[in-house]
Amino acid sequence: MPGLVALRRYRFQRDFSHDLFAGLSVAAVALPVSIAYAELAGLSPAIGLYASIGPLLAYALFGTSPQLMVNPDAASCAILAAAVTPLAGGDPALYLSLATALTLFTGVFCVLASAFRLGALADFLSRPILVGFLNGIALSIFLGQIGKVLGFQITASRIVPRLIEILSKLPSTQVPTLLVALFSVAVLGLMQRFFTRVPAALAVLVLSAALVGLLDLPAVGVAVLAPVPAGLPMPALPFVPWYTVPKLLGSAAGLALVLFTSGTITSRSFASRGGYDVNVDRELVAYGAANIASSLTQGFVATGADSRTAMAVTAGGKTQVTGLVAAATIALLLLLFTGPLQFVPVAALGVVLIAAALSLLDVTSLRQFWRMDRREFGLSLITTAGVVALGSINGILVAVALAIIRFVKHTARPSVELLGEEKGLPGLHSIDRHGAAQAIPGMVLFRFNAPLVFFNADHFKQCALSAAQASGDDLRWFVIDAIPISDIDINGLVVLKDLQQK
Repeated sequence: MPGLVALRRYRFQRDFSHDLFAGLSVAAVALPVSIAYAELAGLSPAIGLYASIGPLLAYALFGTSPQLMVNPDAASCAILAAAVTPLAGGDPALYLSLATALTLFTGVFCVLASAFRLGALADFLSRPILVGFLNGIALSIFLGQIGKVLGFQITASRIVPRLIEILSKLPSTQVPTLLVALFSVAVLGLMQRFFTRVPAALAVLVLSAALVGLLDLPAVGVAVLAPVPAGLPMPALPFVPWYTVPKLLGSAAGLALVLFTSGTITSRSFASRGGYDVNVDRELVAYGAANIASSLTQGFVATGADSRTAMAVTAGGKTQVTGLVAAATIALLLLLFTGPLQFVPVAALGVVLIAAALSLLDVTSLRQFWRMDRREFGLSLITTAGVVALGSINGILVAVALAIIRFVKHTARPSVELLGEEKGLPGLHSIDRHGAAQAIPGMVLFRFNAPLVFFNADHFKQCALSAAQASGDDLRWFVIDAIPISDIDINGLVVLKDLQQK
């Protein structure tokens, strides 16, 4: 428990005032977002609040980052809903049991992955693949919330059928609900523009709830949250039918990979800014503990939450105590202040979730991929198309398959370079990348940018022979730049001997 070691050395007088203010700020952001994400996951608002307590407590003990806040996030909630909905058959009690069981299995997979030092697997999901996957999830969330904003229900589960259903139901838009949604959009925009220190999502929920209560808008058809029961969750193990376990295990494996990858990106980015390091394999244990704690307290999946972590850092949080204060604040709300939550309009939650979806949509990275490497750009779009066409669960399989194919391609068919000299520039340089570089007469300087092993040895041989033949009859020396060749197996040695004899 790295966090426990840090807490034992806690400097109360120096850090507590900062951690207290930061923890209250994190709770202010986590409150509306957790309720909205519970709605996205198909669960009640209380479950969203439960899922914001246990993970914060567990990560504070097991995590290696003093700043990271572990909470529900949009992508993992959308994946959970896609996995559980077909199995629940419309039964709310079974749906909750399946969601908590999926969360438990996800946590166990994270802990087991840490035991086998599998944290490096997250690196297989390259940035283009992860951006493409999250863009697909963002489109799914966006279309899934349109019905709540317009006042009608959407039943389709895939993106394209959802879009068709939305267009067909536009004439049945509920005007009061749409007006509440527009009011929420206006509040969100004003807060983000002029009151940046105030949590925008919290302001949307508070002001829209006040509007609903003052004007009695439920009487004209505006949907609101169900009453939230007061009190903290009782620890319990989830029980689900045995026939659902294999499907839950498959979904949990994919969900563990996605939430760990996205959470690790968040923790590493804040670690680089804060000047500290995070241990990837121990982070797997921390995510596992956070999700197990969430499941045992009737919560659902959680990962490193960028918006809440950013709030903790901006508000001056110094240590893991920030997460403990945030968890205690949400628990106090559950005990004493749940009554006003029943006035929160569903349309306002839809607006908050649409804003979250738009924050997931990364067009800037797509532009960078287009400028830097068109193949990586295409890989990102294919991943997005996989989520759009096949759904988020199968989209994970598409992302993993593309990651494996990409790795095999880069290793089995690595780049090959011929080196030469360039006037005024010391050293030897790639002729392709340096237009003024010239090959040394009578010599081929050959660079192979990968280990020389069984699945690329023939490729190495063919490229070397082609380079030798292209140099003409004046060739006297064939020199291999072996610096990038980090490993050679028996096949590689055989190929080198064959080349030596030619």
